[in-house]
Amino acid sequence: MPYQNVPASIHYSIILPAYNEAARILPYLRSITSYMQDRGQPYEVLVVDDGSTDTTVSVVETLASSVPEIQLLRAPWRRGKGAAVRRGMQAAVGRMQLFADADGATPIQELARLEQAVVRGADVAIGSRALASQLPGYTVQTRWYRTILTSLFNSVVRRSSLRGITDTQCGFKLFRQSVAADLFGVSSIDGYGFDLELLYVAQQRGYRIAEIPVNWSHQPNSKFRVFRDVLATLREMALIRRNGTKGYYASPSQARNFHPPAAGQLEFPPQ
Repeated sequence: MPYQNVPASIHYSIILPAYNEAARILPYLRSITSYMQDRGQPYEVLVVDDGSTDTTVSVVETLASSVPEIQLLRAPWRRGKGAAVRRGMQAAVGRMQLFADADGATPIQELARLEQAVVRGADVAIGSRALASQLPGYTVQTRWYRTILTSLFNSVVRRSSLRGITDTQCGFKLFRQSVAADLFGVSSIDGYGFDLELLYVAQQRGYRIAEIPVNWSHQPNSKFRVFRDVLATLREMALIRRNGTKGYYASPSQARNFHPPAAGQLEFPPQ
């Protein structure tokens, strides 16, 4: 249901899942609101608090009291990033819907790159650190061990589940409203594997996915624990494949024929 204090016709919904982000979320929220106000399009920012035990709620509420476009959704306990994103996307009313990490690892200005891909016909546009790291003019700052493990993880994913996607886990993804409603209507993974589930279902249902290089930088105090969470995500990937085999993600008739891009033929927006 649309909120009462935002325009009925929202162009953009921006969803930020947040767990104990009191020390990091405020600068990113300010950057988002400044950027979106400069664009001059009606928007909403939905911060979904995933049972934080710090002052995240009060930090967001204080800023929201002066910025009506910011709304806070609260969960009584922590369920996981996937659950928080799903709740925000299902509450969103924008014609274009983006979810982003609350720490601001991907600058909100990168939204323009994803938007160009959707304007050109993509149903889903996903940020990619892997593609950006191979191109001049982009900055990807991360820890060396995380780069190695992430590369191994993405290699396993490409061989077992998802075709033609080099970076499934970048927390910066844009959806057309109808596509978001379809994908999040069947998603069930509450943990970090929710990205895999969304992209798996999108491919199964024939949606056009554009992978777009974006600038990205590691933020201190990340909630993602590489070894523990990579293993958990691999277990979730097995569950996703099992769900697919059992027909849980059976496609409605709206899906189109999907032909994954060959290596080196992924879409890039003009800079």
